[in-house]
Amino acid sequence: MTTPDTRDARTISSEVTVGVDPQTAFSIFTDEIDLWWVRGPINFHDAARAVGMRCEPGVGGRLLELYNADADDALVLGHITTWQPGELLAWQSGVDDVSVAVRFQAVADGTKVTVTATIPAGGADRGGTAWVRVVPSWLGAWSARRDTAARAPVETGRLGLGIYYAKPVAAARWLAEAFSLELPDRLADQDSPEHTWIEFRVGNCSVMLFRQEADGTEAMTVTHVPWVFVDRLDEHLARARSRGATILTEIHQYGYRSYEAADLEGHHWTFAQARPTQ
Repeated sequence: MTTPDTRDARTISSEVTVGVDPQTAFSIFTDEIDLWWVRGPINFHDAARAVGMRCEPGVGGRLLELYNADADDALVLGHITTWQPGELLAWQSGVDDVSVAVRFQAVADGTKVTVTATIPAGGADRGGTAWVRVVPSWLGAWSARRDTAARAPVETGRLGLGIYYAKPVAAARWLAEAFSLELPDRLADQDSPEHTWIEFRVGNCSVMLFRQEADGTEAMTVTHVPWVFVDRLDEHLARARSRGATILTEIHQYGYRSYEAADLEGHHWTFAQARPTQ
């Protein structure tokens, strides 16, 4: 058996069918990106600062993660290389070496939207392929409800809940089927150590599923962790520390900025920096 050469070029793709014509589907993808993009702790590169998303039209335009409304403070997610309304949108990632192409093809039920991401030989993927994962669920869901939905981004609430399971993927499938919870993203085929984030939406609040690590430590007793988003995280940490909270982890950043603490009876809490619009 030979080991796959990870330096080789790789291509991954996904697709979704939306109930509109290709021209409209293209317009939804580009003009309404801030409406179909799902807010969430890990759905931005800097979730503590992000206020929205924008797609500038035409070749040479940019895909932007906005940190203010004027776009003079933004992360360039991609530089548009192909702009063919109703047919093809393509860009070169601004955060890694990935190139992405989105094709719009007329089908009986509307438009098949196919997203293809290519990592060149020896290239890095630091989030550029995420479009393959999110577009089918997020664009598909928005396209289905946009005729009756308010034309404003749906912001997440300031209180969420993390729940720990031995098999979070299996648990998520059961919760979706038994309790009719709606997943914003597609699940992996099965549980694996690499699948580390599952997020349900209940109204505008997040219910997040994590893996319960069976390492024989106190972590085994932790089953539910409230998530609270606050305006000034550094001040919040200082106050919690001064009042005797046990700081389990100092402030760190993984898309979102957060720290973990235990209260007076040992219950764990996660506090995260709220976005300006949250």
